Amino acid sequence: MNKQSTNKQSLVLVVDDNPQNLKVLGNTLRENGLRVAIAKNGAGALALVKKNPPDLILLDVMMPEMDGFEVCKRLKQQAATKEIPVIFLTAKIEKEDIIEGLEVGAVDYVTKPFNIKELMARVHTHLELKAARDTIFLQKEELKQANAAKDKFFSIISHDLGNLFNTLIGFTSLLSAQNEQLSAVQKEDFVQRLLQVSKKGYSLLSNLLQWSSSQTGRIACKLATFNLKEIVVENIELLSSNAKAKSIELSSSISDTATVFADQNMLDTVIRNLVSNALKFTPTNGRVEISAKKTDTEVEISISDTGVGISPQDIEKLFRIDMSHTTIGTNDEKGTGLGLVLCKEFVEKNGGTIWVESEVGKGSRFYIRLPSQASTTN
Repeated sequence: MNKQSTNKQSLVLVVDDNPQNLKVLGNTLRENGLRVAIAKNGAGALALVKKNPPDLILLDVMMPEMDGFEVCKRLKQQAATKEIPVIFLTAKIEKEDIIEGLEVGAVDYVTKPFNIKELMARVHTHLELKAARDTIFLQKEELKQANAAKDKFFSIISHDLGNLFNTLIGFTSLLSAQNEQLSAVQKEDFVQRLLQVSKKGYSLLSNLLQWSSSQTGRIACKLATFNLKEIVVENIELLSSNAKAKSIELSSSISDTATVFADQNMLDTVIRNLVSNALKFTPTNGRVEISAKKTDTEVEISISDTGVGISPQDIEKLFRIDMSHTTIGTNDEKGTGLGLVLCKEFVEKNGGTIWVESEVGKGSRFYIRLPSQASTTN
């Protein structure tokens, strides 16, 4: 990692009650390509850090009201600021002062009057160390996400697909062994059950394959402007049998002229998953409605239901692959949670946002916000 690349991204906060020191340090840091923030006292420093956390703090010790040691202690007590490296810059040169400075959490201690070259060497060193720590932290988080995704993937394959095939084998075995003893009504019931299980298996497999392709970068996002109502109507037709089975009113109020700028296949997958979920968690004789409203540049699609609703603590888990959350539908329909993870990834790939509002016992409304047309700016 070179100094130039580090400097372009680094913000250094200088805290000193001496205006001349602030001027000299500020000019020196800027001349070395660093961004600079200034605070004249401890309280001001804490306020600036809270608003815009710097990458490094040069902190004077002897300041009125709140000295540098107290400022450093408070920074190290907060999870959001404890990792910011602090270099004390002070005229206090006693051994006890240096020890105290390091004990409260500083990474270095430079005494005044300081040598510019020496100070900048230490600044660059600690900025590079922080950048390296940040990189390692991000890599650990990415690895954590990757491992969670892998575990989720294999869990779905081994458990959910396994259960689906066990059900299919069970029904077909019964049909084969007792075909002559079953009445026409019983046979029709078996066939309908086989059809529902097969549809569920196909939907799950489709989500697995699309999500897997998304993770490996094999799905290209092909943006285009197209009619929104057309894909909504197609999904209503596709899922109409699910709605009829529970006497749910499935409708759309989207206008014939509504357009959206997105990848059509991805949005089709998102709408299918959201409508399917709405039907799953809505009891008999309920309602599921798809609507949209448009601004000058965006369209907001919503899928609302009169279902069981989602608790606030569960809403936080819905779109995360690393947190397990599955709920049984009102007719004991089972899900994997993968569908909503896929929805979030696809919506974000299209430059949009997805969120949900819900009340337990009254229903949920999922929102998708996407561009309504291609941007005219470069």
